[in-house]
Amino acid sequence: MKVVLLAESFLPHMNGVTHSLLQVLRHLERRGHDALVVAPRSGPIDRTLYGAEPVLLPSVPLPSYPDVRVTLASTHKLATILRGHEADVVHLASPFVLGWRGVLAAEAADIPSVAVYQTDIPSYAERYGIPGAAPVLTRHLGKLHRRADLTLAPSTSALDRLESLGVDRLALWRRGVDTERFAPGRRSRRWRREVAPDGEIVVGYVGRLAPEKQVEDLRVIADLPGVRLVIVGDGPDRPALERLLPTAHFAGFLGGDELARAMASFDVFVHPGESETFCQTIQEAMASGVPVVATGAGGPLDLVHSSRDGWLYRPGDLAELRSRVLDLTGDDAKRRAFSVRAREAVAGRGWDRLGDELIEHYEGAVALRRATRGERVGRVRRTRDAVSRSAVGERAADVPTSAPIASPRWRRYVAVGDSLTEGLCDASRVPAGEYRGWADRLAMLLALTTPAAEQVGYANLAVRSRRVDDAVTVQMPHAVGLGADLVTVLIGANDLVGRRVEPDALADRLDAAVRKLRATGCDVLLVTPFMPRRPATRLFAARFARFNARLRALAAETGSMLVDVDTMPELVGHDRWAEDRVHLNSAGHRGLAYAAARVLGVPDAQELGALERAVHAVEPVDEVSDDRTVGDLEWLRRHAAPWIVRRLQGRTAGDGRVAKRPDLLPIAVAADPSPGPTPMRRARRLG
Repeated sequence: MKVVLLAESFLPHMNGVTHSLLQVLRHLERRGHDALVVAPRSGPIDRTLYGAEPVLLPSVPLPSYPDVRVTLASTHKLATILRGHEADVVHLASPFVLGWRGVLAAEAADIPSVAVYQTDIPSYAERYGIPGAAPVLTRHLGKLHRRADLTLAPSTSALDRLESLGVDRLALWRRGVDTERFAPGRRSRRWRREVAPDGEIVVGYVGRLAPEKQVEDLRVIADLPGVRLVIVGDGPDRPALERLLPTAHFAGFLGGDELARAMASFDVFVHPGESETFCQTIQEAMASGVPVVATGAGGPLDLVHSSRDGWLYRPGDLAELRSRVLDLTGDDAKRRAFSVRAREAVAGRGWDRLGDELIEHYEGAVALRRATRGERVGRVRRTRDAVSRSAVGERAADVPTSAPIASPRWRRYVAVGDSLTEGLCDASRVPAGEYRGWADRLAMLLALTTPAAEQVGYANLAVRSRRVDDAVTVQMPHAVGLGADLVTVLIGANDLVGRRVEPDALADRLDAAVRKLRATGCDVLLVTPFMPRRPATRLFAARFARFNARLRALAAETGSMLVDVDTMPELVGHDRWAEDRVHLNSAGHRGLAYAAARVLGVPDAQELGALERAVHAVEPVDEVSDDRTVGDLEWLRRHAAPWIVRRLQGRTAGDGRVAKRPDLLPIAVAADPSPGPTPMRRARRLG
């Protein structure tokens, strides 16, 4: 794949955007892709670009924010560069000025664009003393990201921010961390003696010394007894900060192994910035085994788990900042416990994993652009292949989930949920009036990969229109009564689209029920609820984001497994929805089933998924039967009007219905006389 990366800032200036871009270039080289970097010229480049060709454009600094450079290149010139490189995709790194021209150039060249949101420039404008510009900058930001084929956000708060601006083609793409470089073993007694010669506890900050980082807030901890405040970094605010914090040690800019050594030598890491879309230094501190105190806003909300690996304090509450730091500096045992959990929290977040996710997002954007040119998925093999490559079940790279089980060991599987788990609109290869959903497909995969002498019992307790209350009071207790050793839970969407709902209260209900399940020794696989990405669903986006953030925390705290659909936009792409526009079609159910199978560690799940898609590629009847679309008037008549009538009458589609498979029944798998459980032989048994 040929990738052109456009960056607002680049070497020699090092910041979060530049660091991420270098990691992406390194990964693209390792995976054999061809990269070209287009960036403002701001000085000599003395670092490797991992085989990428640079195109540096004349530029001037943006007034009041010199890190953002204004290039003199026209849209036409950028389009010429894109065509000359024969780009397959354009990566817009923290786009704003150059990025705006870049997204227009990509449109002109008919090349898909992937915008990576990293910098909240409107908030920066307020910190730099020009708050009047923030509304204009915000409108520009929303306009830019709405033009991109896909926008990647680093945190749930960033997703909320972009959705509030009307951006609807969104996916969560977090940042990786070098867990080999940033590690507890880098801790240096010699370095600690140099900065804290009297044996003080070292509380450190790493980052740019600029208004948006709010480093001046650290004045409230500078006088804590027995504490040495260490500031690592440089920037325009350094002289003022040195006057404000005369007892602090200013180490200046550190990079590479020097930075890793300093980070691991901290006892507590603190970050007061409220405008962070992610905050990479928090992740590096946690990888170094250092507990974190950070403001409870923006990116840190996804990274720090209060009372587990650090503390989040209320934005602007400097008294709480002081008390949280004092809590950790005054309790050696707690600090050690938080240190261990901090390191555990970032396990599996290496850049290789995140790099492969990024390439999948590139491929998804390419497939989407091709589909919008009129190439129907399922009718044109080339487009099908592109979509398949971007699907989770097709690629060996890990997805951001909890650690998978090495191999399936479950014999009593129970599915809990609503219409999605019941399987509505997945009528593939079942008698008329029946449905075969993702959970049914997952049960078949478990049976296919289990020794023939053993049987897998399967119950599906899901009923359409059911809510969290039904799941926790009826379905999950029933699962316990059945002696389930694996329970999948996909619930909450019906609650979250209601008139009055508190996502946290809803999550608390589910939290207690999952903990009871786990207490029985049962394994639990949680699936984050989701919606089609359409304008009308933006009203509920913040609720879903908050609820799903709680599910991620619940999975981590209880040792449950997780399919985080927010991180896998291909699972709920436009082609994955049935004609009623609220349920998955067969392709959607297949994708979700194979994503779940991969998390569970089902052997050969990737190969089985690819083979089944290949089977469907030559059986268009299945695709036509459940993937068709209808016009708006027909949709209103068939689907919207009956729903409205039920709501007015106080009824739901699930009234009077019972679970389609309330008891554990063995899964019938056709005998296969061929020796050996190869993926191809297993695939022949798929219904």
